[in-house]
This record gives sequence, C-alpha cells and structure tokens, in this order.
Amino acid sequence: MLGIVLAGGEGKRLMPLTADRAKPAVTFGGTYRLVDFVLSNLVNADILRICVLTQYKSHSLDRHITTTWRMSSLLGNYVTPVPAQQRLGPRWYLGSADAILQSLNLIYDEQPEYVAVFGADHVYRMDPRQMLAQHIDSGAGVTVAGIRVPRGESSSFGVIAPGSDGQTVDSFLEKPADPPGLPDDPESVFASMGNYIFTTKALIEALQRDSEEENSIHDMGGSILPQLTERGEAQLYDFSANHVPGETVRDQGYWRDVGTLDAYFDAHMDLIAERPAFNLYNRQWPIYTHSGQLSPARFNAGGIASESIISAGCLIRGQVSRSVLSPGVVVDPGAVVQGSVLHDNVHIGRGAVVRGAVLDKNVQVPPGATIGVNPERDHELYTVSKGGVIALGKGQQVS
Repeated sequence: MLGIVLAGGEGKRLMPLTADRAKPAVTFGGTYRLVDFVLSNLVNADILRICVLTQYKSHSLDRHITTTWRMSSLLGNYVTPVPAQQRLGPRWYLGSADAILQSLNLIYDEQPEYVAVFGADHVYRMDPRQMLAQHIDSGAGVTVAGIRVPRGESSSFGVIAPGSDGQTVDSFLEKPADPPGLPDDPESVFASMGNYIFTTKALIEALQRDSEEENSIHDMGGSILPQLTERGEAQLYDFSANHVPGETVRDQGYWRDVGTLDAYFDAHMDLIAERPAFNLYNRQWPIYTHSGQLSPARFNAGGIASESIISAGCLIRGQVSRSVLSPGVVVDPGAVVQGSVLHDNVHIGRGAVVRGAVLDKNVQVPPGATIGVNPERDHELYTVSKGGVIALGKGQQVS
C-alpha cells in the first residue's frame, strides 16, 4: 500500500499560527508537528512508502519531513515531500482530488494494490491495517473512516450516512446544517475523518472522471467520495472499532480536528489533565518527531511548574501552571504563565503575566507586560478567538 498524505491546505482558520507555515507544520504538544501524527500512524502500521503532497508555505514542513522522517533507502522505504509540480499545465492544485490527479506519477511508479489517502493535520492514533482489512473484505472502491460526533457539530464536517448494513455509504453530505441522525443514536452523525483507503483502479478512474466535470470542486470529500457513493462503491469504517497497542480506556477513539484556535487550544488542555484524554506517553504506538539536541529543562530561582508539559531546553524561574511549553522557552523570575501554549524560544520577562494564550515561536514578552489580563486591550492588540484564546504570531511584538 502506498501512503499519500494531503498537506497542501492554507489553514486560514488557524491564523496567525499559519501566517508563516503550512498547517501540518504547526507545533503541537511541545515537540511535535501536526504532520507527525498521521506519519507515525502510517509508519507504525508498516506503511513505509509515503508521499506528502504540499503546496502553501511549505518550507518549514519540507524541512521537518526531510530532516526527521528518514526511512531505510536500502529497503526502498521513504517519506518524501512532493511539491505542486504543474504536471497538467500551468496551474496549482485546484483541490485535494486535483492534487492527487496531478501526482498520479507517484502511483504509476509504485503500482500499489491500495492507496491510503490521509489528512495531515489531525491529532489521533489509528492502525490503518484494520481499516485496510475491512476494505479488502468488502471489495469496495473506497473506504472512508468516520467518527461519531454530536449532530449539532455536523456543519463543521463532511457527514457520512450509512445504509442499513452499517457499512455501505448511502449518502455523503458536505457540512450540512441539519442532517438526519443515526438510527441507533438520533443525536449523532458519522463525521468523515478525511482518511480514505482506495483500491488503486477505483481511485484512478474516479479522479479521471472528476477531471472531466467542469463544475466539480475537485475535492476528495466533496467530489470523489460522493461520486463513488452514487456508484455504490463507498464503505464506512467506524473509527471506534480501531484499537492500537498501549491505548487506555480514556484515549481509545480520540480524534481531534485542530483547525481552529479554540480546537487547537482545547486539544492541548487534553494533554495535561491528570488522566489525559490523549496520552503522549504510549511507547507501544509512539508518535515520532525530532526536536534537536537540547539540554534538559531546568528549574531554579524558585521556579515551579504544575500540571504542565515542559520540553527540553526550557529555563523556568517563574510560575507555570496548566501549560505546554516547547523547547527553549524561558520564564523569568516573578513571571506567571497560566493555561497557555508557548512555542519554541518564547521568552516571558520578569514579572510578566500570560493567561489563556498561544504564543508562536520567538515571541518576547517584556518585563511586566500582561496578556490575558485586560480583555479589551487584548482584542485591540492581538488575535482573539471566539472562545477567548489569545494568539500571537511568530515573533510578534508585545506592547
């Protein structure tokens, strides 16, 4: 099976964190990038030939993949970023389906029986081999992974309506306002996780048909899946049936789309609970990354941290609580950091206060400055989400 990871989206809803990088390259959990989660799932499942399709602001993502994800070339394995190449003419990708259409040479070169097409910016653990087994047994052209979500959240997802057998996809609705609930749970629907397994022949034929449709948006979820659904070739895979080694009762079935600041922030808070909703410390199904050669975190001058993740290279002289700190963060004496996410090399000056904020790489908070203390001032100076999360972009100045 060939793995194709779709990593070309702009990530506008995650601004300002995506002002200088693609969304899959955004830091998560202190030391990881979002793309590390899907790549770890594929590699842990022995899918060892993976192409990552990139497009917007891809330098940071390309560098991370090429320096971190080095497979055995002796065995023919690889994880490689593939930029938009304009193979079908002078145009960039028109959508995720067009991205694969323009990259069919990758499939022709490998000639796999099956192709896994997965999204690049979700936080979860999954064994794709279990999904593949169902796909082979069903004889489907495509199998799409779905997860139950409250019906009231359906406008944020593609919604899969299964047939009476619970697997055949009857219809696929793109972000519907009021979809029907499930027969066994009227207040829930199946949301598409953006993960698909295709039989190669079915994928190529569907992409070619879609390329001939003038009114198509050329999207995997919005175009290809509805097309194969109409042909009776689409099957649903219930993510709740997936199990990975080392999972806990609490984090089994965990999946988060962190496409907004609020979702991104909430997912971090899931990591630091006493019984975390998502366990980063599962060594039987590890999430791989590389964060450089750094000294251990150090606490002195009365510095303390509680209910937090503190990465290597951090120097804590102030007070940190309910927060996630990436490598190289410095918190000076008298400073207070509460309920926040600080990316690489953020410096919190003496006596400063930071609450409920996400600070991107290299932000310097001057001594005595406050973020998250005066809501009116924060709205004037910074990006503030609907849920009240304050976000500062890479290197942004703090008044």
